[in-house]
Amino acid sequence: MGTLYLVATPIGNLEDITLRALRILREVRLIAAEDTRHTRILLDHYQITTPCISYHEHNKLARQAELLAALQTGDVALVSDAGTPAIADPGQELVQTCLAAGHTIIPVPGPSAPLAALIASGMATDRFAFIGFLPRQQRERRELLSDIADLTLTIICFETPHRLLESLADIGDVLGARQIALANDLTKRFEMIMRGTAGELIEHFTHQPPRGEFTIVIAGTAQTESRKRERHRLHAAAPAAEPATIAAHLRRLRAQGLSASAAVRQTAQDLNVAKNTVYAIWLEIAADETA
Repeated sequence: MGTLYLVATPIGNLEDITLRALRILREVRLIAAEDTRHTRILLDHYQITTPCISYHEHNKLARQAELLAALQTGDVALVSDAGTPAIADPGQELVQTCLAAGHTIIPVPGPSAPLAALIASGMATDRFAFIGFLPRQQRERRELLSDIADLTLTIICFETPHRLLESLADIGDVLGARQIALANDLTKRFEMIMRGTAGELIEHFTHQPPRGEFTIVIAGTAQTESRKRERHRLHAAAPAAEPATIAAHLRRLRAQGLSASAAVRQTAQDLNVAKNTVYAIWLEIAADETA
């Protein structure tokens, strides 16, 4: 039975490919590519003539039978348009199907935009979470950001240029003034890595419209013991929030599209109020609006 190779390809600079990856792409009987036209540029550059077929988000299920048949007589390589396949790109389903059919899966590591951005960000690299592309809809995006707000590890995500300003605004609103490293067109001619808060980055891109692909690296929430003690001291000294203040805060978050759990969690954190107290007020608001 054949082997499925998961081959990482350059994210911009064509020189960023391993000798092993080139050998595998020459030796397999078939290459499954996210976009055959894009992959052909790489193959032509290195004079590789292996046949290619498309394998992308819209035909991945239909292609599985054909690729399984190809694996019965030889090896197959899977590549994405850039970087490591199955990381925010098609491939996960194919790997699962091939494993179930008894085929061997071998990764051929190489370029990865999330890792490239992380190591250049200047942020903690020992623990991090990659969450892929941020949701397109603001409500879902803000809910996700609220869910990860308490993570102390570094967060990495992707965003498109036409949604970048909206996502940066949501990051600032939900996560606060954290440090961000914004990597644009990594390894390409006009590669750029900017650092600052969401507000500072919005200011820049308001005057210079974003172009290209973006990888966002966000610092985790500060959780050192000294910072914890200081936060508890300040919260203890602060007067308890009035029910009217809590209700107003909840209504504002509800208007922004946050779910009950996300709004209650954020309000409790922002106002230093017990979650059960906030939730009780949320239920009162919901009851009043349905009455």
